[in-house]
Amino acid sequence: MKIVTYNVNGLRSRISQFGSLHKLLTSFDADIICLQETKLRRQELTADLAMADGYESYFSCTRTVDKGRTGYAGVATFCRVKSAFSSHEVALPIAAEEGFTGLLENSLNGKGEAHEGLEDFAKDDLLKVDNEGRCVVTDHGHFVLFNLYGPRAECDDAQRIQFKLTFYKILQKRWESLLLQERRIIVVGDLNIAPTALDRCDAGPDFEKNEFRRWFRSILVECGGPFNDVFRTKHPDRKEAFTCWPQNTGAEEFNYGSRIDHILCAGSCLHQEHDLQGHSFMNCHVMECDILTQYRRWKPGNSLRWKGGRSIKLEGSDHAPVLTRLLGIPDIAHHSTPTLSARYIPMIRGLQQTLVSVLMKRQVAEQSKSFEMSSSTSDENIRIEMCNERVKRSFENCSTSGSEHSQSAPSNGTKKKARKSQWSQLSLSCSQQDELNSSASTQDQCELNSCSLEKEKTNGALLEWRRIQQVMQNSIPLCKGHSEPCVARVVKKQGPNFGRRFYVCARAEGPASNSEANCGYFKWADSKSRHK
Repeated sequence: MKIVTYNVNGLRSRISQFGSLHKLLTSFDADIICLQETKLRRQELTADLAMADGYESYFSCTRTVDKGRTGYAGVATFCRVKSAFSSHEVALPIAAEEGFTGLLENSLNGKGEAHEGLEDFAKDDLLKVDNEGRCVVTDHGHFVLFNLYGPRAECDDAQRIQFKLTFYKILQKRWESLLLQERRIIVVGDLNIAPTALDRCDAGPDFEKNEFRRWFRSILVECGGPFNDVFRTKHPDRKEAFTCWPQNTGAEEFNYGSRIDHILCAGSCLHQEHDLQGHSFMNCHVMECDILTQYRRWKPGNSLRWKGGRSIKLEGSDHAPVLTRLLGIPDIAHHSTPTLSARYIPMIRGLQQTLVSVLMKRQVAEQSKSFEMSSSTSDENIRIEMCNERVKRSFENCSTSGSEHSQSAPSNGTKKKARKSQWSQLSLSCSQQDELNSSASTQDQCELNSCSLEKEKTNGALLEWRRIQQVMQNSIPLCKGHSEPCVARVVKKQGPNFGRRFYVCARAEGPASNSEANCGYFKWADSKSRHK
C-alpha cells in the first residue's frame, strides 16, 4: 500500500489548481493521503472540499479563536476504499480520532478523557494542543497512523516556542504509551523541524544545537529512540533533498529549502516468527520512500531570478509531497468507517443529498438570467419598432389625406376645414419628429463631448502615472552584486520596523556560492528617524 503526506498550503487552492478534490487525490495514486495546512474551519466543510468518490475523509479543524489563528492549520486524512460500510481493507481505519490527547469528540478511548500516560498534564494544556487542528489519528489495525502539522515558532517568540515544546512533549508521551501496548506507529506530516544540517540549505555551525532538532534526533533509532526516519534510512547520504521552500523568494529555482515533511515508523514487523534483532516494521515492510518533486511549483525554464521575477505567482504549494510504499500488509477483519468520517457531518450529508437540486437551481438561475437579458433586449426592440411605426403612420396619414383631398369634391367650407385639420395634424407630427431629431442630436453631441472629456482625463492620468513610475524607477537602487534594479518590500512582521519599506536584490534566493543567486543586498527606503 502507498501513503502520501502533503502540506497543501490551503486545500481550496489545491482543489482549484487540480480542478476538483477527486483529481487532486487520484493524482497521487495512493491508498492513504494525509494533508496538512488545509486552512478550513469546521463550519466551512462542504462536500466539494471533503468528499470524493472512492475516498473516506477525516478532518481536524482549528477550534481556537486566538487572533491570527482562525481558519489556520488543519489536517485531513483521505483513505481510498471500495466500500465504506463493510470492508476488510487496511486503508479504511477501524477507528479515528481528532487530536491526540483523548479530550476531543470521537477519541479512540471513547470516554472523552485524557489518554493513558497523559494524566500528569494539565487539562488546559491538553486542550490547547488539540484545539489548533494539528492532528488526526487513524487506527488501521496493523498500525496507528498520526497525520501531523507541527507548530512553527520563530526564535524570538517565547510563547510559541513554549507551545511547540509542550506539543511534542505530550505527543511523545502518547507514542510511548502506544508502544508499551505493542502497537506499531507511523507518523507523517509537516513537523516544522529539519533534523540535521544535511536537511537544510543554509545550516550554520550551531544548527543542530537547536532544542527541537535535538528532540527530533532523540526519538530516532540511531540515538536509542524507537522511530526510523524513513527517508533518511532509505537515502542516508542524499543531499539537497528538500520538501519546503520560502514562498516569496524564488528559492525553488536553486532548490534552496529544507526537509521538514517526514515519515517516521516504529514497532515490530508483522511476521509470526522472527528474530527480534533482525526484524522490524522498517526492515520488513517499508519498500521505498521518496520526495515527489514533480509537484514543486518551480519547473525548469520558468526562471524567476531576473527583474521582477518575484512578482510572478507560482501555482502550487510551497511544499512537495513525500511518498512511502509498504509491503506485506494483510487484510483485517470486516469493519465500517468510523464516526469521525466526513460523510457523517450533518452539513455535508445534507449537501450530498441536495447536490443535484443545487446544480439544478444553478442551471435554472442561469437560464432565467439569460431569458431576462433576451427579454430586455426584445422589449427594447419592440419599443423602437413601435416608435418607427408611429412615425411611419404619421407620414402615411399625411400623404393619404392629400390624395383623398384631390379625389373627393366636398363643399368649400368642408374642404377648407378638412384641409386645415389635416395640415395641422401633419404639422404636429412633423414638429414632434423635428423635436425628436433635435433631442437626439443634442444628446449625441453631449455624449461626444463627455467622451472626449473622459478621454482627456484618462490620457492625463496615464501620463501622470508614467511620470510617477519613472520617478520611482529612478529612485530604486541597484544591488551591489549584479548592478540590477532592486525590488521594494514592506516589513509585515509586528515590531518597531512594521510597515517600513526596503529594497533587496531582485534575484531568487540561493546559496552564497552561486553568483547567479540573490546577492543579499539590503537597503531601507527611508531613514528610521523619518519613519513614524
